[in-house]
Amino acid sequence: MPDPKGFLTYTRRTPTLRPVEERVTDWRDVYRPADDAMIHEQASRCMNCGIPYCHSGCPLGNIIPDFNDLVRTGRWDEAAEVLHSTNNFPDFTGRLCPAPCEGSCTVGIHDDPVTIKQIEVEIFNRAAEAGKIRPKPPAVRSGRSVAVVGGGPAGLAAAQQLARAGHDVVVYERSDAVGGLMRYGIPDFKLEKWRIDDRMAQLIAEGVRFVTGCHVGVDCSVAELRDRHDAVLMTCGAQQPRDVPPTPGRELGGIHLAMEYLVGVNQMVAGKLTSAPITAAGKHVIVLGGGDTAADCLGTAIRQGARSVTLIEAVPQPPLTRDAAVNPWPTWPMILRSNSSHEEGGTRIFGAAVTEFLCDRDSDDHGDPSGDGSGNRDGDGCGTVGAVRISDVTISTDGRFTLLPVPGTERIQPADLVLLAIGFSGTEPGPMLAELGIDRSPRGTVQCGADWQTIIPGVFAAGDMRRGPSLVVWAIAEGRSAAAAVHQYLGGRGELPAPVTPASMPLMIR
Repeated sequence: MPDPKGFLTYTRRTPTLRPVEERVTDWRDVYRPADDAMIHEQASRCMNCGIPYCHSGCPLGNIIPDFNDLVRTGRWDEAAEVLHSTNNFPDFTGRLCPAPCEGSCTVGIHDDPVTIKQIEVEIFNRAAEAGKIRPKPPAVRSGRSVAVVGGGPAGLAAAQQLARAGHDVVVYERSDAVGGLMRYGIPDFKLEKWRIDDRMAQLIAEGVRFVTGCHVGVDCSVAELRDRHDAVLMTCGAQQPRDVPPTPGRELGGIHLAMEYLVGVNQMVAGKLTSAPITAAGKHVIVLGGGDTAADCLGTAIRQGARSVTLIEAVPQPPLTRDAAVNPWPTWPMILRSNSSHEEGGTRIFGAAVTEFLCDRDSDDHGDPSGDGSGNRDGDGCGTVGAVRISDVTISTDGRFTLLPVPGTERIQPADLVLLAIGFSGTEPGPMLAELGIDRSPRGTVQCGADWQTIIPGVFAAGDMRRGPSLVVWAIAEGRSAAAAVHQYLGGRGELPAPVTPASMPLMIR
């Protein structure tokens, strides 16, 4: 029985952040640990609804009211068991997921929702500190083998499920380390990488083998994998970057895709490089985009010592609270979201877009060198960006996402470094898909049947590769579901648990 007055007694609180002036000098986690008393209060706010809409909001089907009440009553070990029964990696989702469960929390109808995401990560933290996150190797081996191509959250979740079912699992990862975008695409101040390493150690103890630096289709053929294994599961993500539409000056130096920037910095933080290939130090930085990746660029640029950082987003500024008329509960609330990086500095501009990238001709002030308001720069052969021309925009309502500049709103913004953080367009085409003869859909995804199998028997796909660019929680859910399908294909006894989520749940694009 929940505390019937908990949501009336306590207000929503989250753990405190380390002071800005302290955290921007390092790459460590920005949050301070939460104490038991605060988490008890927050868990007590859960009403244990007769119809818990948070279940449908969570792609993994996490049993949220149950673990909330176990935390409220101090039964942390049982809470960890309930949480891990549906979620392989709450240590990742609790730090990286935007918490769609909270968007459908019943308390959120009239008040701030329960801090489900934070309770989740604190359950894991206490279990890890108590040494309760242990390997679970299978008692019996199946004698069947599975190749998982891609070591991101979908691949890791699938590998763990299949290994625990007794199958021999080998994860092939083209990078030098496992983790997918979590490894080098997300800064350490959001996810310290030793957490991925700890999970790798657990999976290895459960029988999973990792082969890094192996680009399937280049370093080994798909035919080789199919000869070695009884099934192949592709979980290669959706890392085909989205670029700006044709824009004058796009060819200038100093304009980079966000991942080109973040990967280099994160490799430096990991000790793989002595310095970052791209630095924001002392520069005016423009970030195009307004999602998590743009915020990651912001926090990274601030830590590198940027002179200024401006985030430009094409959509209008969202409201601070849910508009119940057009965005009713329990749909995902379309509201203004700010995270720790926004608190650290920078400027956010909404409803605007870059209409031209302007070159720098030895201008120190990055203003309007021509003096006529045009932003034109004398001379030819300029190779580096020095400013951008931006304009307010409206979005066409003809069914296509088209930006229409608003006349008379043009202005010049200094820019020594421009980062394009406008998302991904699907999985990357490459030799693996070409060898298999699998075409991408118009959305850049690999299509599968209801059994997660591609047009090639014994070859499956999951995660962003199948679904399209989405969330870490969806990747883990996809990995679990695909693992259950592979297990069935291999004639496995019993059933692997897989998430059960409404087919109508909207895609959530990162």
